[in-house]
Amino acid sequence: MGVGDYLSDLIGSGNGNHQHKNKNKKQLQTVELKVMMDCDGCVLKVKKALSSLDGVKSVEINRKQQKVTVTGYVEPNKVLKKAKSTGKKAEIWPYVPFNMVANPYAVQAYDKKAPPGYVRRVDNSSVTIGTVTTAYADPYTTMFSDENPNACSIM
Repeated sequence: MGVGDYLSDLIGSGNGNHQHKNKNKKQLQTVELKVMMDCDGCVLKVKKALSSLDGVKSVEINRKQQKVTVTGYVEPNKVLKKAKSTGKKAEIWPYVPFNMVANPYAVQAYDKKAPPGYVRRVDNSSVTIGTVTTAYADPYTTMFSDENPNACSIM
């Protein structure tokens, strides 16, 4: 809320009740989408559709990464729905930086289609390897376990 908005709220409410109208407003946020775009026409179509949404401040498109960044007072589901209405395949941006994932070469995280330096967003607490789910445990507690075949045999 800017100074002008604050002062207009303060002056506008002459009854001394200084409640902010901002409680029903949406928060300014950035929504990132992965949208399949093949040509400049696709880019213009998506940009025009997303710019027409109420509350959108800016729409940035990186065609090489197939990434659309929408900034404004919008809800992510409405932005995704509007992007899909163009006939393009769209989803919430599924990638995170490489160093944010505990095991970036796991089956779920590694994606050949991901932009350089990015992997798929996965839960860090467990990673499925093949069909077996392994949970990350403290390596020091299992180091001398009898159930660990690679445990130290000095006991």
